[in-house]
Amino acid sequence: MNETRSLEPEEWEFWDVWMRAQRLLTRELERGLQRDCDISKPEFSVLVTLWQAAGPEMRVGELSESLGWDKSRVSHQLTRMEKRGFVERTQYGADGRRAGIGLTAEGRRAARHAVLVHGGNIRRHFFESLTPEQASVIRAWSGRTVDRFEPPPGEAAGDGAS
Repeated sequence: MNETRSLEPEEWEFWDVWMRAQRLLTRELERGLQRDCDISKPEFSVLVTLWQAAGPEMRVGELSESLGWDKSRVSHQLTRMEKRGFVERTQYGADGRRAGIGLTAEGRRAARHAVLVHGGNIRRHFFESLTPEQASVIRAWSGRTVDRFEPPPGEAAGDGAS
């Protein structure tokens, strides 16, 4: 049986500063989207997901799954974005019965602008503060962590060698 043990004081300190750094970085990046692009983080997520989609529209269910949001949250977000002129609902598929969602011209413009601005903010606040070695270590650790919690399809969590 595995014995549960608490963290050492130095580990708690490391964990606390790691969590604080994440919160502060996330807050600053979200403020940048609002200040520089006049959009929220959820709006950015929807715009970019639709902008990168394989076709001109997505089913709302696909969008929900892609974002990892429940359908109710997606529906409310899309209603707000429709009012801003970023998205439009469409009939999806040959039978036209399933609801789809696509970007308007304004939505495509907003997505392109936000990707450039947000990318610049990420570079300035995150990448420029790292040495290449630090970036490599963080990337490797992040990949292992993602693999541990989101294994490739067909593999159970924890089955892979980490």
